[in-house]
Amino acid sequence: MAACCQARPRPSGGRLSAAPSRCCCRLPYEGYFHHARAAADEALGRLGSDPVFLFYRAYGALRTEGIRQLESIKNKQEVSLCTMMALIYAHKKSPHPDRDAILDLDAKMKEQRKTAGQQALYFAGLFLWHLGREDKAREYVDRMIKVSGGGKEGLILKAWLDVTCGKETHIKKAVKYFDEALQEGNDVFALLGKAQYFEVRQNYSGALETVNQIIANFPNFIPAFIKKMKLQLALQDWEQAVETAHRLLQKDALNLEAIRMEALHYLCREGKISECGRNQLILQHTLTLVERAFDLASNNAEFATELGYQMILQGKVKEALKWYKTAMTLDETSVSALTGIIRCQLIQGQLEDAEQQLEFLNEIQQSIGKSGELSFLRAVLAMKKHKRQEEVIALLNDVLDTHFSSLHGFPLGVEYFEKLNPDFLLEIIREYLNFCPAQPASPGQSPSPLLKHCASVLETVVKTVPGLHQAVFLIAKVKYLSGDIEAAYSNLHYCLERNPSYADAHLLMAQVYLAQNNTKLCSQSLELCLSYNFEVREHPVYHLIKAQTQKKMGELSEAIKTLQMAKNLPGMRKPTASSKTKGKKIEIDASDRVSVFLELVEAHRLNGEPHEAAIILQDAINEFSGTPEELRVVIANADLAVAQGDVEQALTMLRNITPEQPYFVQAKEKMADIYLQYRKDKKLYAGCYRDLVEKLPSAHTFLLLGDAYMNIQEPDEAIEVYEQALKKNPKDPALASKIGKALIKTHNYSKAISYYEAALRSGQQNFLCYDLAELLMKLKQYEKAEKVLQQALDHEPVHTPSRFWPLRSCLYALANLRKKRKKARELQARVLKRAQIEQLDAVPAQKQLAAEICAEIAKHSTAQRNYEKAIKFYKEALVHCESDNKAMLELARLYLAQDDTDACQHQCSLLLKNDQDNEAATMVCAIILILYQGFFEVYNYATLSRLIDLLRRAGKLEEVPRFLSMAEKHSSRTKLEPGFHYCKGLYLWYTGEPNDALRHFNKARKDSDWGQNAVYNMIEICLNPDNETVGGEVFENLDADTGNSTEKQESVQLAVRTAENLLKELKPQTIQGHIQLRIMENYCLMATKQKSSVERALNTFTEIVVAEKDHIPALLGMATAYMILKQTPRARNQLKRISKMSWNPIDAEEFEKSWLLLADIYIQSAKYDMAGELLKRCLRHNRSCCKAYEYMGYIMEKEQAYKDAAINYEMAWKYGNQTNPTIGMKQLPFTGKTAFNFP
Repeated sequence: MAACCQARPRPSGGRLSAAPSRCCCRLPYEGYFHHARAAADEALGRLGSDPVFLFYRAYGALRTEGIRQLESIKNKQEVSLCTMMALIYAHKKSPHPDRDAILDLDAKMKEQRKTAGQQALYFAGLFLWHLGREDKAREYVDRMIKVSGGGKEGLILKAWLDVTCGKETHIKKAVKYFDEALQEGNDVFALLGKAQYFEVRQNYSGALETVNQIIANFPNFIPAFIKKMKLQLALQDWEQAVETAHRLLQKDALNLEAIRMEALHYLCREGKISECGRNQLILQHTLTLVERAFDLASNNAEFATELGYQMILQGKVKEALKWYKTAMTLDETSVSALTGIIRCQLIQGQLEDAEQQLEFLNEIQQSIGKSGELSFLRAVLAMKKHKRQEEVIALLNDVLDTHFSSLHGFPLGVEYFEKLNPDFLLEIIREYLNFCPAQPASPGQSPSPLLKHCASVLETVVKTVPGLHQAVFLIAKVKYLSGDIEAAYSNLHYCLERNPSYADAHLLMAQVYLAQNNTKLCSQSLELCLSYNFEVREHPVYHLIKAQTQKKMGELSEAIKTLQMAKNLPGMRKPTASSKTKGKKIEIDASDRVSVFLELVEAHRLNGEPHEAAIILQDAINEFSGTPEELRVVIANADLAVAQGDVEQALTMLRNITPEQPYFVQAKEKMADIYLQYRKDKKLYAGCYRDLVEKLPSAHTFLLLGDAYMNIQEPDEAIEVYEQALKKNPKDPALASKIGKALIKTHNYSKAISYYEAALRSGQQNFLCYDLAELLMKLKQYEKAEKVLQQALDHEPVHTPSRFWPLRSCLYALANLRKKRKKARELQARVLKRAQIEQLDAVPAQKQLAAEICAEIAKHSTAQRNYEKAIKFYKEALVHCESDNKAMLELARLYLAQDDTDACQHQCSLLLKNDQDNEAATMVCAIILILYQGFFEVYNYATLSRLIDLLRRAGKLEEVPRFLSMAEKHSSRTKLEPGFHYCKGLYLWYTGEPNDALRHFNKARKDSDWGQNAVYNMIEICLNPDNETVGGEVFENLDADTGNSTEKQESVQLAVRTAENLLKELKPQTIQGHIQLRIMENYCLMATKQKSSVERALNTFTEIVVAEKDHIPALLGMATAYMILKQTPRARNQLKRISKMSWNPIDAEEFEKSWLLLADIYIQSAKYDMAGELLKRCLRHNRSCCKAYEYMGYIMEKEQAYKDAAINYEMAWKYGNQTNPTIGMKQLPFTGKTAFNFP
């Protein structure tokens, strides 16, 4: 406090004693009366009974014993005028004013004013300024300046009056007075005023520079530090603002502004308080404070109104209404209290009363000014009265326009946050979302314009208040519904990282994982959601997501049970007149209710139960008849008709939906899709969208029509339509981007460049930098492309990760093309630094790009044989992204090339820690063991066997003999080692030589280490020596005669008996080992092809799956049994379950066999595309899969793509080690000769 009150010695020659008071004079102006009193007390303790400080002590205590203190100094000449003014003010404000005393004081003041000196006039003007009476204060100050002959103190105070009056003509003059005063030397009050002038002009940098000048000259002047802190916040430099707050608290541990800044930082930036918007702990504290304020001033209507608002925030509507009515009693003209009453009436459903009050406020709106809150209440009333969607949205748009216009001119600070009112904005967004699609946009589909609008508002909130988790959650929801799954995941990850117990975020994350087809993580998110909020079980969305997960996993029966459970939840049915609810009423959105019904219809349809699907659909029609959701049921009914092949019936249903009804756009889109997919009619497809534009002309429908033209390869028409859409919405960068891309499609590159440049010059389309840079690179105009990107990175703030991803990709590509990798690295460092300040959730993406750029520099250095530089940059890449497996692997390979085996092995161990199944890392480790660490001395054949498997999956089996030869040459005992024979048997088995493989496995089968695996392999060879697709019918039908020969059957029976004998040698020691033995026993039963044996095997497999539902070998066993029993649909269901599971190396062989068998089924049904996808999946995991190439060849042959067929048959011949004559013969029609020589 002493620092606040320090003063220069009072000048001689009768100059004013204003200097000591300047620090105190700001305190009551800021509203800190208690602080002013304390500062004055401290100054009096050090300087004696100075009348100015005595006045400020009395003024600070005006509401308590101030009158008595003022009476004691009213005869002090320099403060006599201001003291009498203060006494008059105090008497008028008292509950029982003394009229005689006021008249007496007024008469004395008028008499005193005639002879007042410059000091008395100065302090009178200063006091009047504190009271907000600028015009009256100006009279005294002007007179004081005249009396003093242009005294500096008078000029400074006049400048302060000008800068704070709010009138432009006066504000312009203020800086001239401050500069005149500062010519006589640094004056803290003048410098502070000049900073205030810059702040009013929104020149925050200039203001900060002036404040720094104050601190340099007056290092202990605390108000300057407060001003500096606020200016740093206005410049959005949170880090420096908090640092200044810390410095303030070191000087003054109880400084209110510094404490408030820290609290603001915790709430707005850090999000330290979970869901800070309506945290119950905080609301309880604020309620207590307002109650105390009302106790002190029980006649204050504003306090009563605030108490009503506090009750609304806590959901206590009755108590809120009581306080709002109390406020109206205290002040009948209180608009805020009346607004609160209307809000309560709307919540309680008293719509008629609310409407009357709103009409009254609407009539007087011109006098009270436009209010965003009143506009919002009108929108809520319109919704509750079921007004047309367009009318409600127009009202909501008006709410946002009014609300944001009220923020104009306010710097970032406490008042800005108060006026921004993020909680109110989130309330508006939730109302918008009621009119947005309930399901996410599919790839390529234009999202609803409402979602774009919501995203724009939420990005503003999140950028300003990133600690508000509800806002981050809502922007994730908007991104999810817009089809931007990556952005939704990024925001949810940011949200859950800071608040792991946010149940709603876990529920949405489950939907995101479901959209990514990651059923495992989806289930985990649902479990986490349930653990944090057990009541979520009562909401249908939880069950809906769970059922969708089960459906994706092929568990249709379980999904149906889950949806039936959801359908029977309380609140899922329309309430009837006779129904009575007990206990807590659960509010369930109509959209969620209908989604449960429609998902159940789909589940029954997929499960082959069309009758049940039709019953549920009819139930939904009855349930939602007469509601907006009825049309979603109609569209679903059309879907069901299409699935049943009745396309005309589907079109008839959709035609009945009229433009006045909701979901008209979705109905037209569905019709267009039917025309294109099932009728193959492009004209009718485009006609649907033309009709949409005609009936509902808007930027969105024009955009849909343009997209439709692009889909049917008519870019010229698309450009014309996009331009019409742009006229309706000139600020939409997505539209401008589409026009540019359409121009590129027509190869009109020069026009496209001109268009992009014109859009960029408008200053509204910075997003187009990516499109323009990409086009310039395509045309090899690299310098122009770099200039465009540089401009974007310099001027575009990092609002969202999605905006910077295109720029980062473009920058990266440009660096590769121009070989300016170092510059790219520097630019990315700048982007990363900005992202860490402006958009925290963008940091992971930017770090990933930085790692990629470093890796690219390292790759280039490796090609130049500059290994040290390459190692340096790979290390830097790992600093940015510790889990970059590719960089780890390349670094390990570099160390290996330099014979640094320790460092190489360390990298491999780190890599395998992140990814236990990384084949490349395992291979590098194996090579180290073999070549550098005495591999053969320790007989590490386990590593060699793993290496053989890896080489097989990499399609490099031809490299295996080299390692086997090295082993043989190393020691004369190698050929006696069971491990060696196992490895050699493995290689021979993989290369299509089952008999030789059996001989080598036989030499290992008695060994304690290798015996069990050798026996299992021998059994598999016995049961399937030619590696056929067991249960498959494609090639079985082609070779029917051979398969039914007596010789073949006898051979199979002998092989089965051999396998059964080998099974007796197995002695498993674990539970999994016993299950594996049971599975092999039942494979032997199936190999007999006898119906009774196959059914026994099927029962055993079913028992295993009941105990462990995701047991891949047992599921494959069930599918194989069904195929042998000719029950193909059931087999397909089990195989589809496997196809939706995540691949793992333990079950790698079973995954491959299941994919091949499912592909076989699809080929039998002529579903070649679906079969091809499965075969490609096989080859991704095993490039030596001979059978996959054979099937691919067969598909190509059927599709008459003979060249591709020949290539695939040739690959099958190669990876079958040229031993299968059937494959060799298949090449004959394409090559004119067989691919092998007959003996």
